[in-house]
Amino acid sequence: MKTKQIKIVDKKNLKPFILITSLFALWGFANSVTDPMVQAFKKVLELSNSEAAWVQMAFYGGYFCMALPAALFVRKYSYKTGVLIGLTLYAFGALLFYPAAISEQFWFFCLGLYVLTFGLAFLETTANPYILAMGDPSTATRRLNLAQAFNPVGLLLGLLVAQQFVLEELQSDDIADFGVLSEAKKALIRTTDLMAIRDPYVILGLVILAVFFVILLTKMPQARDEGGIPSLRHTIKSLFSNKKYSYGVLAQVLYVGAQIMCWTYIYQYAEAFGMSSEDAANYQFGAFVLFLVGRAIGTWVLKYITASKMLMYFATIAVVCCLSTIFLKGVPGLYALLMVSFFMSVMFPTIYGIALDRLSEEESKIGAAGLVMAIVGGALMPKLQGMIIDLGGIGVNDTKILGVSEVNFSFVLPLICFVFIVYYGAWVKKNFQNI
Repeated sequence: MKTKQIKIVDKKNLKPFILITSLFALWGFANSVTDPMVQAFKKVLELSNSEAAWVQMAFYGGYFCMALPAALFVRKYSYKTGVLIGLTLYAFGALLFYPAAISEQFWFFCLGLYVLTFGLAFLETTANPYILAMGDPSTATRRLNLAQAFNPVGLLLGLLVAQQFVLEELQSDDIADFGVLSEAKKALIRTTDLMAIRDPYVILGLVILAVFFVILLTKMPQARDEGGIPSLRHTIKSLFSNKKYSYGVLAQVLYVGAQIMCWTYIYQYAEAFGMSSEDAANYQFGAFVLFLVGRAIGTWVLKYITASKMLMYFATIAVVCCLSTIFLKGVPGLYALLMVSFFMSVMFPTIYGIALDRLSEEESKIGAAGLVMAIVGGALMPKLQGMIIDLGGIGVNDTKILGVSEVNFSFVLPLICFVFIVYYGAWVKKNFQNI
């Protein structure tokens, strides 16, 4: 008798699955359109590498601050309401770029990003566990990998927008030494460039408002708990006594930190051997294409091996790529850095699925908040990498460490992150069957 194959998504859940999956591209867009802004703000506002890294600090810090409140809200009310609040905050934060450009204050732009990511925290805390719950538990990690495959579509679109409508428009990027210009000339260029940075975010805010009304008018399963909710303290205590979950949170902190470092500092890595930001953006586009392809291949691979094995194998090759990034110079090292994107592509949804596997519904909702809060790694780790790059001065190739430039050496941080992820995959493989 032929065994019935379990579907990744049931027909009855197909419409909500498609609708919620579309949200994954939205935060991918915000992520990739923000990465080039570190380099843009550095030049036009005359910031050091570590000062410019406050862009990432604001962006990913917002996730950390709002993830748990978002989870508590969704726990009490509905997924749809959580999504609508997330879209509202997302749009408001993006629209704050309009007054920020008028003020020309760096902190105001960071505030806009901070509020924007309050919205993203609501969306991610809602969407990820919702996707896991939309079908058979045995296909949950595959289902999340499939949904997450739409995230790099947003990444690619965001990068194209950043490249075509921001980086190409920046007048400051065409000037070899922006700092030697007169104050009047710098002020004129600064105003023009900050408007170029502003426009994609304002348009994004308007698009998000349109998506808000589409979701508002669409009937969605409410999926909320009706009474009998365990105490938050009990749930958190239960989660962090679970090593598979607690190690998973740490692995997620390190993964997101590694991802953002490898994408943000592509520009500085290329700058070290004389490549322009515009040309470096082409390489980042290539990294996002590899990321998309890696997600698709990873989803297919999960049909044949367990999630923990795939995580361990992909992270091991990412370690090799990071070593090549550090010790190779010029374009070969840049190619190695691009290949990291392929092998880290499966890590976020796979770690997420492993960490929440075999948890109760209540534990999953609060556990999802912990895994979204782990995105704070994207705020902390790039800041540390920026400090390493600044060791010899505000340039990216001012000193040598172990015979390589400071920017090459700074990729020791993602290397360490991937080593722990290898350990986590191996530990889960050893201690749990079929995960």
